[in-house]
Amino acid sequence: MDIDRPANVSFFDFVGGVQLLQGEDTRTAMPVVLIGICVSGAVGNLLVLLIFIRDFRNGQGSEVKALLASLASTDLVILLLCAPVRAVTYYKQTWTLGSFVCSTTDWFQHSCVVAKTLILALTTRAKHTLVPRPAMGPLHRPTWIHGALAFICIVSMMFPIPQMLFASLVPHGRDTICVSKMPACASDFMSVFYKIYPTVTFVVPVIFTLAYYTKALHTAVNHAPSPQHQSKVTLVLLSLSGALGLMLLPEWGTFTWIRLGYNKPPVGLIIFAQVLVYACSALSPVILMTMYDDVRQGLIHIWFLATCRGPKQIRSNACPKTERNGAEVGANAVDNAVSEEREKTFPDVEHFWTGRRNTHVEEAQDPVPWEREEKML
Repeated sequence: MDIDRPANVSFFDFVGGVQLLQGEDTRTAMPVVLIGICVSGAVGNLLVLLIFIRDFRNGQGSEVKALLASLASTDLVILLLCAPVRAVTYYKQTWTLGSFVCSTTDWFQHSCVVAKTLILALTTRAKHTLVPRPAMGPLHRPTWIHGALAFICIVSMMFPIPQMLFASLVPHGRDTICVSKMPACASDFMSVFYKIYPTVTFVVPVIFTLAYYTKALHTAVNHAPSPQHQSKVTLVLLSLSGALGLMLLPEWGTFTWIRLGYNKPPVGLIIFAQVLVYACSALSPVILMTMYDDVRQGLIHIWFLATCRGPKQIRSNACPKTERNGAEVGANAVDNAVSEEREKTFPDVEHFWTGRRNTHVEEAQDPVPWEREEKML
């Protein structure tokens, strides 16, 4: 990373991952780590989305589930579109993805990170109760959630616009690197902006969300009529908010420190902060699968369907037919067992009566001859 800051710019930083690193270990290890996080996190978020879609189709949706589905979608986009760019950059150590990706990669990632934070803050407004679904209708979500998500999308795309404006390609010997450099003439305005930007999009929402769910958890445990259910949901949202705040803090800290014109932090801290951004997106579905009862039950249902989809004879013997009502499944199983018991016969008794029906008794050997004589009379 042997490159000096030009004299006419107030800050100079790499875009899309740290470039020009020395050493083969970093070049090999970082792509492997990022790809592993990307694959595992993408699978987890896809499962969470499938579970929430199934809940809404079965009329078991809620406002919180709608927002958590949006959060999982955002995490999935970060893992599938942003993490591979960093993996390629760390492997190549230069920029090979063109000027368009150079201009938009940091802007797009910051938009998704800001959207995650604001969506979690929006869950404080959402209800945990079920949302009734109209008969034969599409997936039902309250109208205000559509408007709120649209507003969050617009805000999250507008705040990181300077990342797009200041990103550019710079030749470095035979290669090209992607950097973000701000002219000195804009330093006064942007220094104020880079103090407001992380405060509004990260510090205030995270503190508000953590304080709200801490108070809500205390109230649910001590004063709620059904404390067990409410405290579980509140604890899940509090854990998500705490994990997001802790894991995104290094990224926001290094980002703000560099853009305020101070000396650059250690390269290891910058790389660690970037890895935590993707690890946060991979950790969210783990928290939901382990702590959220509805997601855990949906995961069990998906596993049941996956293990019972086999050859027809195996499915008929090992896997009962899935019904909507568990009582119906039990009743069908009992009826089948009773019918099988009725069809069973004792082989010795059956052989005895078959022998009695098919045996012709001679008159001399008939043990009851008087019966025959009465019939003849």
